[in-house]
Amino acid sequence: DKKDKSRAPISAKLVANMLSVAGADHVITMDLHASQIQGFFDCPVDNLYGEPSVLRYIRENVPDWKKAIIVSPDAGGAKRATSIADHLDLDFALIHKERKKANEVSRMVLVGDVTDKIAILVDDMADTCGTLGLAAKTLMDNGASAVYAIVIHGVLSGKALDVINNSVLTRVVVTNTIPHAEKKKVCPKLDTIDVSAVLAEAIRRTHNGESVSYLFGNAAI
Repeated sequence: DKKDKSRAPISAKLVANMLSVAGADHVITMDLHASQIQGFFDCPVDNLYGEPSVLRYIRENVPDWKKAIIVSPDAGGAKRATSIADHLDLDFALIHKERKKANEVSRMVLVGDVTDKIAILVDDMADTCGTLGLAAKTLMDNGASAVYAIVIHGVLSGKALDVINNSVLTRVVVTNTIPHAEKKKVCPKLDTIDVSAVLAEAIRRTHNGESVSYLFGNAAI
C-alpha cells in the first residue's frame, strides 16, 4: 500500500487497476490489511469487517470468556484488539516484538497482566504463524491459563501447521476467506468462522440497491 524502500512497487494499486480493467464495477472485500487501499479503486468498495463474527465466536465458543483478556501480538493491531476488548468489556494486553528481518521475530515483551486468564490473540493475518507461536509461549510464560488465536485471514503457508501443532496454543481460529479444509485434516487445533453469510448478504443488498452499512457492525445470520 506504500513505498517502504526505494523502487518498491505499490502492488495494491496494480491489483486495483487490474480488477478495474477486467471490468469490475463494484468490489466487496473483508478486512483489508491497510484500509486506505479502498481509495486505490475508481469504483465503489465495501470493506466488510470480520469483527462481528469474531465477537459472536468468542461469546459462543470460548469457555469462561468473561475471564479472558484480549491480546494484540504487535503494536499495529492494537486498534483492532482494543475495539474487540471494548465490545466484550474485557481487559487488553499488548506484545511488543522486535524483528531482525522480515518474518523473523527476535524478542517479545508483554505489556499487561495475563495471570490466570484466558488469553485471546487477535490479528488480521497469519502466514507462517511464527509470531503466534512465540506470542502464545510468551503469554503462557507470563501465567496465562490458556491461549486462543483468532485470525481473519489464515494464509498458513510454509511450516505454519507444524508450528501450530507444536505450540502451546489451545486453538487457532480463522475465517474461511481463504479455503483451508485440507489443512484442518492435519491440524486438529484449527477451527473455522464461516463468513460466507456476511459476503452473501453484502452481495444481495448491493444487487437490490439496499444499504450495506448494517453489515459493518453486525454479523449476518
